[in-house]
Amino acid sequence: MTTKQAKRSLMFLNLFVGLFILVLLALNSIYTIQEQEQAVVITFGKASVVTTPGPHLKIPFFQNVRIVPMVINGFSIGYTGDSNESDYNESMMITSDYNFVNVDFFLEYSVSDPERYLFASDEPVVILKNLALSYIRDTIGLHGVDEVITTGKNEIQAEIKGKLSTRLQQEDIGIQLINITIQDSEPPTTEVRDAFKNVETAKQGKETAINTARKYESEQVPAARAQEDSVLKSADAQKEFRINDAKAQIAVFSAIFEEYQKNPFMTKRRMFYEAMEEILPNMKIIIDNGDGSTSKILPLGSFVDNETNISAEEER
Repeated sequence: MTTKQAKRSLMFLNLFVGLFILVLLALNSIYTIQEQEQAVVITFGKASVVTTPGPHLKIPFFQNVRIVPMVINGFSIGYTGDSNESDYNESMMITSDYNFVNVDFFLEYSVSDPERYLFASDEPVVILKNLALSYIRDTIGLHGVDEVITTGKNEIQAEIKGKLSTRLQQEDIGIQLINITIQDSEPPTTEVRDAFKNVETAKQGKETAINTARKYESEQVPAARAQEDSVLKSADAQKEFRINDAKAQIAVFSAIFEEYQKNPFMTKRRMFYEAMEEILPNMKIIIDNGDGSTSKILPLGSFVDNETNISAEEER
C-alpha cells in the first residue's frame, strides 16, 4: 500500500469515527416524554423536573434523564395478583374480639412528585406497602370479626385510607394514595366461614323482608290516604247538606213563629188544616159501636173519593 492510499484509508476511518461520534451524540442528546409521563433531568447531581410531553434536548454525557410514569399503579395485599393465592403472612389478622380473619386488599397509588419518588427513598413502593400493612392490622384490630366480614367494610376502608394518606404526606416520598379496598374477608376455618355465610344469608333475608314490607307500605298507604280523603270529602259534603237543611228548617220555623206571634189563632188553624190535608187523603175510616160485643164496621173510604161505596155487615 502506498503512502497516498494509507492517508486516504486513514481519512475514511477518521470520517467514519467522526460520523459515529456525531450519531452517538445526537442519540444521547434527545429524549422523549410521552403522555402521563414526566422526566427528571439530573445535571451534575442537581435534579429538575420536565413535564411537557414531546422530544427534548439534553447535554450528552453531562445530563442524565429518568422517565417516571404518572399513571395509577396498584398491588395486592394478602394474595398474589397473578395466581390469586392467599399469602397468609399478610392476610391473617386478629380482630378486637380476638378472632382470626383472612382479609385481602388491593391498593392503588400514583407518583405525586417524580423527584421525591426517585431520590427521597430507595424503594418507595416497598415503604408504601409496609405502611399499608401496619395501618391495616391496626385498624382491623379495632373492629369485631362481624364488622370485618359483613357490615363494617366501608368504614374500615375509609379509616385505613385516612391514616395512610396522612402518613404518606408526613413521609414525603413522592407517592400519593388513590384508594384501598377490601377484596375479600373470611374466617380462616371452614366451619366458621359457613357460620358467617349463614349469618349473612339471614341478614339478606331480613333486608328482603324489610324491602317487601316497605314496598307493601308504599302501595297501601297512598290507597288508604286516597280512601281517607274520599271519606272526609263525603263527610264534609254531608255536613254541609245537613247544616244547610237545618238552616232552611230554622228559617221556615222562624217565619211560622213570626206569623204565630202576630195571630196565634189563625196560625194554629192554618197549621191544623195543612196537617189534615196531608194526613186525611190516605186515611181509612172505620166506625165501631164501642160496646165490646157486637160491632158494626163501616169502611167509609177516603175523604177525597168522589164516589161513596158503603157496604154494611152486621153481626149480632
